[in-house]
Amino acid sequence: MYDLIIKNGTVIDFQKEEKFIADVGIKDGKIIDVGKCSESGRKVIDAEGLIVSPGFIDIHMHEEIIGNTVDGDDYDIANYMLRMGVTTAVGGNCGNNRQDTGAFFGFIDKNGAPINYLLYIGHNYLRRKVGLDIDGVATKSHIEKMRDMAKREIEEEGVIGISYGIEYSPAITFEEMVDLSSDIGYDILLSAHYRHDADRAIEAINEMIGISRETNLPMQISHIGSCSAFGNMKEALMLIQKAIDEGLNIQADCYPYDAFSTRIGSAVFAEGCFDRWNKSYDSIMLTEEPFKGMYCDEKLFYKARREYPEMLAVAFVMNEDEVLEAYKSPFVYVASDGLLNRSQGHPRAAGTFPRVLGRFVRKYKALDFIDMLKKMTILPAKRLGLINKGDIKPGMDADIVIFNADTIIDKATFEEPTNPPEGIKYVMIGGQIAMEGNKVVNSRLGKSVRRSELEVAL
Repeated sequence: MYDLIIKNGTVIDFQKEEKFIADVGIKDGKIIDVGKCSESGRKVIDAEGLIVSPGFIDIHMHEEIIGNTVDGDDYDIANYMLRMGVTTAVGGNCGNNRQDTGAFFGFIDKNGAPINYLLYIGHNYLRRKVGLDIDGVATKSHIEKMRDMAKREIEEEGVIGISYGIEYSPAITFEEMVDLSSDIGYDILLSAHYRHDADRAIEAINEMIGISRETNLPMQISHIGSCSAFGNMKEALMLIQKAIDEGLNIQADCYPYDAFSTRIGSAVFAEGCFDRWNKSYDSIMLTEEPFKGMYCDEKLFYKARREYPEMLAVAFVMNEDEVLEAYKSPFVYVASDGLLNRSQGHPRAAGTFPRVLGRFVRKYKALDFIDMLKKMTILPAKRLGLINKGDIKPGMDADIVIFNADTIIDKATFEEPTNPPEGIKYVMIGGQIAMEGNKVVNSRLGKSVRRSELEVAL
């Protein structure tokens, strides 16, 4: 007997790029049969007219600080990700870990989580550990200490690689990044938040490609939209494709919005940013009290940077048509870059995946449904070495999202950034129902996923 049968659903054969109607039989957290299920099930879901998809895999987000419930639920971000169909996500991006990786994974091991988590170790986090501030120049001794720390994180905590947040620490040099990861001794994945955006995006992408070339390690270019959707996207994509054609392992990700978000006190908003973007102070919206929902003028902008540097701000400075251009490239995946402070911030943390399917695929008819679904599931799974996730086939983990392709859409807005999407009927993790009918019924099915559990061919 199956634990669960999903009957009459539409399943995607990613290899043939075809849809077909099938039953999906699940037992002990695994997909056992796809097609005609010969046994009965303890629970049966009728998915007629619905897509039975692998759970969405978010290759780039920012994990919470957990184990401290002063601000409410430990999983402020993952709770919203679950509701938009994400079952596995990668934190520790943009060079930053919000807390000790052992403490983060340890809490999940003990308590569970709304989704499965993988982590990078952040370069900027390591820099702070060795006493460097954003303007600190790393010595050979600093780099050796950081490399030793990174090795321990890989060996003992199971992080999947190193992430760089170059723009956030302007003193970081190319040589420092190459030296840190060149002699690491492991096949790991690198990811990088660029050094520059807009008119210097091509220079920044060349640097990230250069890191991959010098270290002979794969590079995941983070949120390429907020780097290059300023009139530079076509050239940026051509540059990455050229590097791939030369044999380098370069891929990228992107979120489906024309606005980015980061902390108002960060180096991103340093002098000269508005000249680069050809925008003014009123393109910046603050997302938290006492200025929630307010657009800046010069006085408010500098007041927030000075007095509330950790506040998340949204910058409406990018071009949506260039975000669409990015998604048409075979090496650009869907990722949220989700980050919230006490449920405040950018709607991408709650709307990214439904927005792509509902706005760009169905409404605009600008992108192919199966192609984008692959970029949310099987392709990031392969990139990460998650060999048991990302597909609806026998033997795979039963991490599943069931949704209506005709109605799925994001409802999170810049004013209400955590509104749940429409059109998602069920989310399952490990064969158990986590969300049903837009109501979370079990938010502790997720697990920590360590490097030793992956097919380490990153």
